[in-house]
Amino acid sequence: MKNAPARLLAEFLGVFFLCFFGIGAITNDAGLTGIALAHGIAIFVAISAFAHISGAHFNPAVTTALAATRRIAPVDAVAYIVAQLLGGFAAALVAEYTFGVLAGVPTLAASASVSDGILVEAIVTFILMITIMGVAVDSRGSFSTVAGLPIGLSITGGILFAGSVTGAALNPARWFGPALANGDLSNAAVWIVGPIAGALLAAFIYDAVVKPSK
Repeated sequence: MKNAPARLLAEFLGVFFLCFFGIGAITNDAGLTGIALAHGIAIFVAISAFAHISGAHFNPAVTTALAATRRIAPVDAVAYIVAQLLGGFAAALVAEYTFGVLAGVPTLAASASVSDGILVEAIVTFILMITIMGVAVDSRGSFSTVAGLPIGLSITGGILFAGSVTGAALNPARWFGPALANGDLSNAAVWIVGPIAGALLAAFIYDAVVKPSK
C-alpha cells in the first residue's frame, strides 16, 4: 500500500471523529435530530479533511463493498478495516474517560428481532452506499468535489429513520468500538451483517444498473 501510514491514520481519524461526535451528542442528550446531525457533520468534516488521502471509507461495510467491486486490493481493505475498528474503539475510550460514562452503544429495540434489525441496517446502509457510489466513487457525479455533504446527509437521514430501532450505526465500526469498550457484543449480526449486506447490494446494483455508460 502506497503511503500506508497516512492512509491508515486518515481512516482511523475519520471513524474516531464519527464515533466521538456521535457519542458526545448522545451523552449530552442532544435528541434524535441532534444525534443525527452530529454524525452527519462528523462525516462531512472527516471526508473534507481526508478524502484526498485515503478515499475516506470510514466504514468496514464501505471498504468491503469497494473491495468486492475491485476498487481496493483485499490486503489494503483488511488494513483499512483494522484502522477503522481501532478508531471507533479509541473514540469510545476517550469519550468514556471524558464523560465518566459510556453512552452511544447501538442497541436493538425490544420490539425488534435480530432479523428485523439486520433488514433495517441493510436498508439505511444501502442508501448510504448508493450515495457514496454516485457522488464519490463515480467521478462523473455532480457532487464529487463536495461529496461529504450528501454522504453526511444520507447518514443523518438514516439515523432519523432507524435510530429508534437499531441505533442506526450504518457502520460496523460505529457499533464495534463502543460495544467492545462496554464489554457487550450481543446481537452483533445486526451491525455487521446488515451494513455489509446493504453496502454490497448497493455497489453491485450501481455498477450493473445505475452507473452511466462511458
